[in-house]
Amino acid sequence: MSASPASPPALPAIPTQPDVLLKELRGIDWLQLLETWGLKLLAAAVIFLIGMWLAKRLSAGLERVLGRTHADATLGGFLRRASYAAMMVLVIITALTSLGVNPTSMLAVLGAAGLAVGLALKDSLSNIASGVMLIVLRPFRDGDFVQAGGLEGIVEEVRIFQTRMRTLDNRLIVLPNSLITTAPIINFTAKPHRRVDIPVGVGYDDDLKQAKSILLKIAQDHPLVLDEPAPSVIVSKLSESSVDLILLAWAKTKDFGEARSDLTEAVRTEIIGQGLNIPYPQRDLHVYHHNGDGAPLGDIVTKGVADDGDVAKPAT
Repeated sequence: MSASPASPPALPAIPTQPDVLLKELRGIDWLQLLETWGLKLLAAAVIFLIGMWLAKRLSAGLERVLGRTHADATLGGFLRRASYAAMMVLVIITALTSLGVNPTSMLAVLGAAGLAVGLALKDSLSNIASGVMLIVLRPFRDGDFVQAGGLEGIVEEVRIFQTRMRTLDNRLIVLPNSLITTAPIINFTAKPHRRVDIPVGVGYDDDLKQAKSILLKIAQDHPLVLDEPAPSVIVSKLSESSVDLILLAWAKTKDFGEARSDLTEAVRTEIIGQGLNIPYPQRDLHVYHHNGDGAPLGDIVTKGVADDGDVAKPAT
């Protein structure tokens, strides 16, 4: 009889994935891991919380110090927010370093990420740069009445990305800073005094000297009009139906609106009360029937209609 072939040796049992994972987990020294990373996580959390508290206190203290030195409120608020953001970046880097993260590698990653974010948010970065320009150049302050970006309002706050204004009828305007710095800015309250210009037209038959005397007296008698610079009256234009004059009077900036309203009302009342005229455009329209003998069209229509009681009928 021939011998049967020998069977191949049995392969060693390959452990399944859960078995390997369980063995690895059993081989971990959880107590040592907890002592090492638990303390690091606790230290990082403490650093972050204390750093955030200090950042808030220091940024608020910086704003108070600037307020005591009578610095602009806009500058104080901007520096408070900027300093808080800078200190929070330092706090986060310090907390991550306590966990064992290499600060050099972290700064390299942050630099690359910052470059990518900067390219994606170039418009937002331009708003930040414009906000810094508004703070440094200071074309206006909180509470100033300005025209910026084609809109008028009272400045409430200059932020890192945007500026908030309030209109005279109490509407809120939020303007990106880049729109403000790229357009003309008109500050109506930057100077302590403003000139009130009141235009008025008088008839060609009126006495100009009398008209100018009346306008000067109105300005000189008004309590809100300043004596220096003295008010004056100039002839600005010879219009089609009137001689145009302008009353120039100076008032304090805070009294500008009231002074202009009072002077406008007084000019209208006194000019008419003194027997002078304030002309307004008039047109006399004459319509002619060009196909006939040149008689007015109204006469032709009247002659062509006969009155028969309550009903108008064409004449036969």
